[in-house]
Amino acid sequence: MKAVIVGAGIAGLVAARQLGLAGWDVELLEKSAATRPDGYMMDFFGPGVEASERIGLYPRLAAVAYHVEEAEYLDPTGRPACSVDYDQFARLAGGKILSLLRPDMERAALAALEDVAPARVRLRYGAPVSGVWRDDAGIRVAIDGSPCTLAADVLIGADGIHSTVRALGFGAEEEYLRPLGMRAAAFIVTEPLLNARFRNRFVLTDSIDRVAGLYSLRSDEVAVFMVYRESTHALGYLRPGSPRERLRREFAGLGDTVDRILELCPEHPYDDIVAQVVIPGWQTGGTVLVGDACGAVSLLAGQGGSLAIAGAALLGDILGPVNTSEGIGPALADFERRWRPVVEEAQAAGRRAASSFLPANRTQRLLRRWVIRASHLPGIDRLIARQIVGKIAR
Repeated sequence: MKAVIVGAGIAGLVAARQLGLAGWDVELLEKSAATRPDGYMMDFFGPGVEASERIGLYPRLAAVAYHVEEAEYLDPTGRPACSVDYDQFARLAGGKILSLLRPDMERAALAALEDVAPARVRLRYGAPVSGVWRDDAGIRVAIDGSPCTLAADVLIGADGIHSTVRALGFGAEEEYLRPLGMRAAAFIVTEPLLNARFRNRFVLTDSIDRVAGLYSLRSDEVAVFMVYRESTHALGYLRPGSPRERLRREFAGLGDTVDRILELCPEHPYDDIVAQVVIPGWQTGGTVLVGDACGAVSLLAGQGGSLAIAGAALLGDILGPVNTSEGIGPALADFERRWRPVVEEAQAAGRRAASSFLPANRTQRLLRRWVIRASHLPGIDRLIARQIVGKIAR
């Protein structure tokens, strides 16, 4: 059996590994020329922990994880406004939580392909998909600039929130993308002084309609992410200027630390809408979507990486034993039936988080401070955790 997987991010890499281990031949296509360096710090907990332990990926992830002691909100003068104890959060999130830089997660998943016989999985960078159709040979996939097409029994779209596979096989992006009224940017800068100052703390600005966060990396670098209010929900809308100019305009006046980060901001950082993908069907005619392509939960849910690994591992479990074309349709339908409720619960948690993540006025900001401070109280902590992370907080 043969699969073509589009997207060599977390979900695509894990799906390729699991199918390769099951004896499938896999073509893994990535439109980027190489692994992507951009990405923000992620909390890895919930279903992804169990799945990564089961498939043997957890040790690789734990090896590149960071130790976060607390998440702290600071006012423009640098004084603490409120904080979250990460050990407490870990207990409420099921006992295990890793703080991982998204590029590190991808590199760990990429390294895990070493567990598969080289002939089983072929990874191609710089291979954007330009067409998909069916013929007597099965599914055909065309690569932009290539005279040849690939034939496959299954096509897996693991190509993220702006999925090409979804657009070609299920419909235009605007049919399924649900913006949450925000944009997010992420980049990494070299700043030894800030690195030393904030080590082992996740620091955020206690601000209105925008938030800047940073975390010290193992070198002299600092990982930065910024979220700001989008004035319209129109897809593809961009405020005037380059991403760097927009960020400098949006985040001016938040203090010396943010000013320094903005000074070092690269010309073209990652900058995209914060949105969820809501689509009535994830599979059709031997094509299936996985990860953000079918169920983006938004960075505010804190489970994107976890669901990418768990969903891809489940897809591998269900699809791996299939050895005839007749078994593909029922297997893909079973995957969607079992996995959709988990994704929808995480999306609901993401929408709840979105309502409080960027306070629109001083009253909402004050309410957020009270909620975070109350999260230290027994009983209330579990209530708040359930609202943030959903049913996994037991």
